[in-house]
Amino acid sequence: MTLPLHGSFAVRLAQGLILAMLLAWQQPPAAADEASTLQRAPLEIHVGEERHRLEVELARTSAERQKGLMDRDHLAPEAGMLFLYQEAQPPQGGFWMYRTRIPLDIAFIDVDGRIAALHTMQPCASRNPYDCPVTVAGAVYHAALEVNAGYFEARGIEEGACVSWPGSQGSCPSAAE
Repeated sequence: MTLPLHGSFAVRLAQGLILAMLLAWQQPPAAADEASTLQRAPLEIHVGEERHRLEVELARTSAERQKGLMDRDHLAPEAGMLFLYQEAQPPQGGFWMYRTRIPLDIAFIDVDGRIAALHTMQPCASRNPYDCPVTVAGAVYHAALEVNAGYFEARGIEEGACVSWPGSQGSCPSAAE
């Protein structure tokens, strides 16, 4: 049996349903910390004769890049995410930390595989994405690498270091070698 909804009860019910949908949309998924389904690849950062090796997740599509490392509570010490682009990204392009819980370092990588800019980004606790600051690259980039905050400084990695991964077009030796 269906009862007709009238007056203020119907309005309150509709408002409640809308509020429930909005709250559900803002909540992280239950399986947020489960292993990612993104393809993984070895990556090396070359600093002089030293090579720092990472296992990175590859974010190739717009949807994968938008999701990034959102809703995760942990990133392994020798892990990261590599954001890959088909076209050069402008210096005004950047990254934000909306729904990202882990402090991160980011390296913007140029067409030659060299780190063009380095930044550290802090989590943004706001539920409003527009309240989260954007970290602007400040240089043209073709890829961006996110790792745990402090990773680059602890290893003496600076702008100009060469980054390689299988399929990269840069001038440093391949990570597969």
